[in-house]
Formats: sequence, structure tokens, C-alpha cells
Amino acid sequence: MRVRDLSIPPRTIAITSILVIVTFLATLVMFDVDPRGWFGRSGAQRHNPFVDTGLYGASDSLARTAADSATGPDAEIVRRVAEVPTAIWLTPEVSGLDAIEHRAATIAEAAAEEDAVAVVVLYGITGRDCAGGHSAGGLEPGDYRTWVERASRGLGHAPGHVAAVLEPDALAMVDECPDPDTRFDLLDHARSALDRSDVTTYLDAGHSDWVAAETMADRLRRIGIDEARGFSVNVAAYNGEADEIDYAERLADLLDDGVHYVMDTGRSGAGASDEWCNPPGRALGQRPGAGEGRLDARLWIKPPGESDGTCRGGPPAGTWWNDRAAELARAAGW
Repeated sequence: MRVRDLSIPPRTIAITSILVIVTFLATLVMFDVDPRGWFGRSGAQRHNPFVDTGLYGASDSLARTAADSATGPDAEIVRRVAEVPTAIWLTPEVSGLDAIEHRAATIAEAAAEEDAVAVVVLYGITGRDCAGGHSAGGLEPGDYRTWVERASRGLGHAPGHVAAVLEPDALAMVDECPDPDTRFDLLDHARSALDRSDVTTYLDAGHSDWVAAETMADRLRRIGIDEARGFSVNVAAYNGEADEIDYAERLADLLDDGVHYVMDTGRSGAGASDEWCNPPGRALGQRPGAGEGRLDARLWIKPPGESDGTCRGGPPAGTWWNDRAAELARAAGW
């Protein structure tokens, strides 16, 4: 009996394979599943964006606007502080759902035009400052997801020219918030949206005086640290550089080998005190620039002249305060 030849032409196999793959990927997209994490970090998360690259400083920052109007003996020193590039904070209060994508795209495109890297901070999560209260607010979960997706699309206009710090303090204070599970889900969603837009992403890890490294490592894993560039430390805090590097290195040792970090040195020059809100006797730290080893960069993430809140005669949190900028600069020997 003759056996029928059941061989399938190679061309048919190739076409069928392509159709299966396309159908599979389309199904993933339909259910909002990003497969890139299955193969490790994506391209935006594999490289240090700060190597051999300048930092973008927004010409319309609060610091520059306030410094331009400064008078008296503080005017010159305040202007010099304001000229140092700092992170740009994106908040729903300033750039809401209808404005955030355009605002983010404008930042990304301006950084690309200068062949520089813009550091942005996304700061609008639900129940934002659920412990301290000075920066209370944020968006409801559904609106936050939409806001983050639109921000990510805008920042994605210039791949390689944007690095994002995601939600300072959100993980550190998660146990003090009324709905920790929702907060974890929102952070994971935001991290994924930034990654899909090829934005280098650092997940905030608090600082050395807050949450134990082992606990923070577990929290970072829960929101996908293995698919981000790494984490940030000391954002808006005053801790000294040595303490923060020690904490960050211990944290990195607990995570996978590819993780890196950035450190806020804007106000670290004299170390921390027992007070966190506009404490006296503090100083500017090292200027922003690329780091070494797992430290990708020292950055001024919190613009150092901005108030922590209405304590010690300060204006509301996030408001530039010329007197404070001058005080920090003088203490640092500027």
C-alpha cells in the first residue's frame, strides 16, 4: 500500500506561524498584557540615560521665575541655584487629564532638541500623601490610570531623552494608606505604561531612615522592579549621601543583578536632622551628574528651594521659596 505524502510546504508553515504569532500578540493587547517583561528589561530600562548626556532644565520652572524677580543680597545666589537643572514634577493639579499628554510631550521634545535628558516625576496617585498630608490629593483610581497612560504617551515622543521617577513616597507609606492593594496595582500599571513608551523608569524606594531594605525590596518586586531600570532614594529628603548609598546598595543586593538607582542630593549636604519639614541648618548637596557602578546619577529631584509645607514660616508645599534656596546655598559654601 502506498503511503500518502503528508509533508507541508515550508512556505505554508511560515505563513501559519506568523498568523499564530500575530493573533497571540493581538489577544495580549486586547487584554492589556505587555509581553516584554517575559524577556527581561526592555531597551529603555537596560541603559544608563545619564552617561555622556546633559540634563534638561526647564526655562519656565518655578525656580527660574522666582529667581528672576529676586532682589537684594540674595538675588545672585538664588539665581545660581535656580540655574541648576532639576526634575520636573507632573501633577494633576497643574496638568490634568486634558492637559497632561501635551505637557509631557512638550518636555520630551524640548529635551530632545537640546540633546539632553529630562527628569520628570509623576506625582498624582490616589490618596497621594496619605500619611503626612502636606501634599494630599491625587486622582481617583480610574482617572489616575488614564492620566498616567496619557503622560506616558507624551513622554514617549522622545525615547532616550526622558527618565521618570514614579510617585515619591507612595511605596514607603503604603501601609499607612487605607487601600494598599489598590496602590500597588496603580503603581504596577504606571510602571508598565512608562515602559511601553520607552521611558527609563525609577520606582521610588523612600530613604534610609524610613522602611527596612528587606521590606522595601518586597514592595518593589510587587510592582515590577525587574522590568524597570531601578529605584530612587532620598527624594525630597535630607539624608547624607553615605547613608543613602549604603541603603541603596543593600536594597540592590536584595534585588536582581540588573537593578540601578538614582539619588536625590539637592538637600543632602549637611545630612538629616530629627525634623523633616523645612528643617534649619541644612545645605545643598552635590550637583547633578552621572554616577558610578549601580548609582546611575545624583540628581536634584526635589527642587531644593521648594518648601516642604507651611512649617517654619514656609509657603505651601511645592512653592519655590527664595529665602530657603539662599539659606541652603550659603550653608553649602556657595
